[in-house]
This record gives sequence, structure tokens and C-alpha cells, in this order.
Amino acid sequence: MSFRKQFGGKLTKEIIAQYEQSPNWKNGAFENIEPVDMSMGLSKMPGIIYKQLSNRKVRQPQKPLPIQSFDQEAFLQNSDQAQMIWYGHSVLLLRMSGLTILIDPMLGSNTTPIAPMPTKRFSENTLQLIDAFPEIDLVLLTHDHYDHLDYASIEKLRPKVKQWGVALGVKRHLEYWGVAGTTITEFDWWQMMTIGKLIFTFTPTRHFAGRGLRDRNKSFWGGWVLESPQEKIWFSGDGGYGQHFKEIGQRLGPFDFALLECGQYNDDWAEIHLFPQECIKAALDTGTKNIMPVHWGGFALSYQHTWQEPVEDFVKAAEAAQLHYTLPRLGEIFNIQDQITEKWWLDFD
Repeated sequence: MSFRKQFGGKLTKEIIAQYEQSPNWKNGAFENIEPVDMSMGLSKMPGIIYKQLSNRKVRQPQKPLPIQSFDQEAFLQNSDQAQMIWYGHSVLLLRMSGLTILIDPMLGSNTTPIAPMPTKRFSENTLQLIDAFPEIDLVLLTHDHYDHLDYASIEKLRPKVKQWGVALGVKRHLEYWGVAGTTITEFDWWQMMTIGKLIFTFTPTRHFAGRGLRDRNKSFWGGWVLESPQEKIWFSGDGGYGQHFKEIGQRLGPFDFALLECGQYNDDWAEIHLFPQECIKAALDTGTKNIMPVHWGGFALSYQHTWQEPVEDFVKAAEAAQLHYTLPRLGEIFNIQDQITEKWWLDFD
């Protein structure tokens, strides 16, 4: 695998001219609605690197997390309700209104392929899961960070995928990796697309993007709302708490179900990832009653919490707010009405 390939497509004057048409492109880069302080300072970096390399044993399971085998017949059966499967971190496969959709399909084994020290996935042989997947009608990508957009996964998925819906700026990576540009639609915040009975809307988050040293915020970031005649599902995407949640709720909510980013938070980057208690605030802001934590159960990207803490604190906060939640095992088929509450992660302490 080419090291250069990992970085994705290069910026050109023509591409930047396209980005400049976005109201969210200012001063040579995409910007958040509310400012985000990304300057941790060189003086802090040695300490941050030391913390990241320390205590890895408590930040990952003591044995690999198993993934249930894919049951294609059960997944594809006709249903008025969306059928979903979570594969750890932010990978979601769902069947909704007759369409098969895959969100943020990072199924590789290492989320830091350009770094000297690997950050290994909690589960094994995840790329092979793609072999069992049916044809994918649409892949949705929230942004281009390595824990969401993976070269090896895209390479393996490419023959199975009909269309791609991606954050503005991600198309150049997919084209560089061999995906036909005619199959890719880029989205700015609030832009929509309809396929069959489903409406897809790209929603704001408070985050950042980029895959190298020179492309910080030269691509965009966001979340997705999927709306059928029966259901509204919100996939929050990565990002810290902010005023945008109330606007999402006012414009598109309330939601029947939300998959909320919950994990890899840290006081050193508190503005760009949700803490568990903030997940609940986001659910309340958007009028969502049924929720599920994602962005955990895949990788140890934060040195501040154990691998189980995000879900455990999420459960406490959800119960205090009297919100319904579900906690499926990796690979388990579920729908928005399910309330799976078994604390299965305790088996992997």
C-alpha cells in the first residue's frame, strides 16, 4: 500500500475556487459556526504524546471485541422500520426504505497509518466484513479524518457502491483512490438530496478536518439526517457542543432516533468532541427521545478515559434525563424501537 495514497487527493486552484463558493469558507479554509481553539501549543505536545502512549492497557479491551456474523437475509427483509448494524466507532450499515446505506465505513485495522505508532482497532479482521456486505446504494461520509475515511476500506468497498454522499472537500480523496467522480455528490451544510423515498440532509457540527500538515480545514465536516415517510434518523457526526444543535432540531427535528458521537473526548480538545453529558444535551436540544452512543468501541484515541467510560457515563446521563437508549453488540441487527440495555462490554475488562 502506497504511503502517499493514505493522504488522499491534492488541492488545486480549481478545487479551491469551488470551495470559495461556500458561505462557510473564510480566510482560506472552512470555518465553524462558533470559533474553535485548536492551538494546543508546542510546549504541551511532549506531555500530550507521553499521555497518549501511556496506560494503553486500560484504554483498550483485554481481548478483541467480537463482531456478529452478517445475516443478509434478516438485514434485507422488507420492513417499515430501518434495520441497522453498528460495527464499532462510527461505522453504521442500515437498510431504510429499500436502500442499503453505509456511514463512515472505516473498517481498517489502524486509524493512524501515517504515524510511527499504530492505533489498533479493538476488533480483528474487520476489512473482511466487506466481503459479506450486499450492494451498497449509498455511502455517506461525515469528514476526512483517518478514523472515518480509510483508504483500504474504500479500495475494498469501491466495486460494491453505487453512489457516494460526502462532505465538501472529500471528493478529491475518493477520485484519487479510483472512485468515479460521476458517482460522488458533495454537500455543504443544509444541502439535501433525495433518493427514492429518502431525503438526506448534511448538518452542521463543531469540528475540523484534514489528512496532512497542509490541508487543515481544506475539507468540511458535518452529520447526516435521513428522513423516510416513517422515520427521521440523525447521525450527529464528530463535534463539540454548540448552538447548532438547537438549529438542527428546529429545522429538521424532532428525531425518532439519534446516533450521537460519544467517545475520544478530552479536556485538551473539549470543543471538538462531545462528552457523554453533552450528548444528552444535544438529544434534548433536538427533541430526540431514542438515542445510541457511537464513536466508542473501536479505537483508543483519547488518553483521558478508559474504553468503557463513554458508554457507562452515557447510560447514567440518559437515565437521569429519562431518555430511551440502545446498546447493541457489534454486528447485531437492531431498529429504533429496540432498547438493548445489557452491559456486554463488561465481559471484556
